[in-house]
Amino acid sequence: MKTRLCSLVALALATAALAGPRAAGPSSRPTSAPAERNVAVEKTSEGDLTVQPINHSAIRFAFKGKQYYVDPSGKAEWDKMPKADVILITHEHHDHLDPGVIARIKKEGTLIHANASTVKKAGFGQVIEAGTKKKVADIGVEAVPAYNINPARRRYHPRERKDNGYVLTFGDKRVYVAGDTEGTPEMRALKDIAIAFLPINLPYTMPPAEAADAARAFQPKVLYPYHQGEFDPAEVKKLLAGEKAIEVRVLALP
Repeated sequence: MKTRLCSLVALALATAALAGPRAAGPSSRPTSAPAERNVAVEKTSEGDLTVQPINHSAIRFAFKGKQYYVDPSGKAEWDKMPKADVILITHEHHDHLDPGVIARIKKEGTLIHANASTVKKAGFGQVIEAGTKKKVADIGVEAVPAYNINPARRRYHPRERKDNGYVLTFGDKRVYVAGDTEGTPEMRALKDIAIAFLPINLPYTMPPAEAADAARAFQPKVLYPYHQGEFDPAEVKKLLAGEKAIEVRVLALP
């Protein structure tokens, strides 16, 4: 009897191993599956929105059957990524504008938008200036100014170059991708942001404390500290521990 029981247990364990883990339903919590690292699925009034921070600066969104990338650049398994319907570039620095990566993910008909200096440097794309609002594919796109305020940092992202951040509207969800910037008045004045990506590295953008302070001002429901450099995104979470309305998602983004 004991031998038979052991055999049944062994068979059950083997069957479970072959079946693999149970599939999880849609979730707003990021996952870490190898093929879809850091993927979260958010509900909107027009269906699911997939959010995937890819690395240091690159982010992918999937919505209503289309793929949207912001600043696709750097190292990633680009050949395994879905082809882009829309690419938005915040500014001309190499870790945000990467023609080689763009060539790998674009397809016939891919729409590319960026600020004027980036379009000039790249030799492709359509200009979208800060303050502009337009419909691109199935989403609303609003370009927001991105620049350094601190005099010691202004040479990295001068206001006169007119770099962009973007507010992307997916159904009823507004998603803010800041690009390289500090906590500008334009950022602090934002309203109804469901998800925000704020940079936290010096000397190019701002430290975690400044990012946390800016987040307190405009109160995104979800905050991803990205463009991390040597800084720990967990520090932002610690600084915002008292802000119960803000969920800080701590991910290591190379």
